Amino acid sequence: MSQSWKGGSTRRWREIVRPFVLTRDRWICQLCGKPISKYLRHPHPYSAHVHHTKGKAYGDDPEFLVAAHRKCNLDAGDPTAQPDPAPRPMTRW
Repeated sequence: MSQSWKGGSTRRWREIVRPFVLTRDRWICQLCGKPISKYLRHPHPYSAHVHHTKGKAYGDDPEFLVAAHRKCNLDAGDPTAQPDPAPRPMTRW
């Protein structure tokens, strides 16, 4: 088990939430747009992960979860670790 899951994943996560998100997103990585193989297992870079788009503070609400490749998820990292970008001015007419 990964060290990032210090308390371990829950049965609800493994049996309900994670499969729901992967199926809802049709096994397509929402970070890069490429298909995720259903048959590859960790540690292959294209194995299936579920990315928390707003960080784990929002829990396992499927509204804030997307399917992702292992590599894409790890490259994206924790969304709460970096501040939001500064707003850009709108185009002047």
